[in-house]
Amino acid sequence: MKRHQIILEILQKDKYVSVSDLCERLKVSAVTIRKDLKLLEDKGLLFRTHGGASLENPYITDRPVNEKEKVYVEEKLGIAQAAARLVRENDSIIIASGTTVQAFARSIQPAGRLNVITSSLNVALQLIEHQNTEVIQLGGHVRHTSSSTIGNYAKAILEDISCTKLFMGVDGIDLEYGCTTTSLEEAMLNKKMMETAQKSYVLADSSKFGKKSFGKICAIEDIHHIITDKGISPAIVKKVKEMGIKITVV
Repeated sequence: MKRHQIILEILQKDKYVSVSDLCERLKVSAVTIRKDLKLLEDKGLLFRTHGGASLENPYITDRPVNEKEKVYVEEKLGIAQAAARLVRENDSIIIASGTTVQAFARSIQPAGRLNVITSSLNVALQLIEHQNTEVIQLGGHVRHTSSSTIGNYAKAILEDISCTKLFMGVDGIDLEYGCTTTSLEEAMLNKKMMETAQKSYVLADSSKFGKKSFGKICAIEDIHHIITDKGISPAIVKKVKEMGIKITVV
């Protein structure tokens, strides 16, 4: 069927497409599109998602941090360097966990005094090398896969802190469902971090878009600024901007 071929061609180009977009492009009802997507999924040609379809399996499972460090290395470095330029003298920032924020920590070259609160052991070890950087390591249970702390002890420390910016990595960004991570406890800690910071920045390579995982952190509208790489689909960039969210592509 020609309509099915068009859907697959769109997915080859954009990696993800929403039901509403397909309705508009193909001039058919949402019921028809959902039937099309189910038939194509049954043939193993795509994966249905919340409100759309993806070319790749949208569900992300947990992987060790040392394994994730080996993929999208150049993209993460570019994202990290762009994010590091947002850190100001005498800033107070929160850095969550993940390989992209670890690259971000390595890219920070403080011009003056800097306060950093982090759940990531690797980030703390990286930044403690700077004499003019004050590092507060959040306590609690340590996740082996992410080398970061989670739980009530970590959240309790944030009750007495106010910061300008949160820099956060995620495992998935679904434009309808939101930002997610593989750990529910980590998602809850990230939510608390967002409450503590004035602005929230998501550092995510383009492979994270159209994906979701177990723990929901927030709706995408709750994010102030997304920094990603040029592998992202222009259609997704357009949608993010239409949602009123700043996006930087490096």
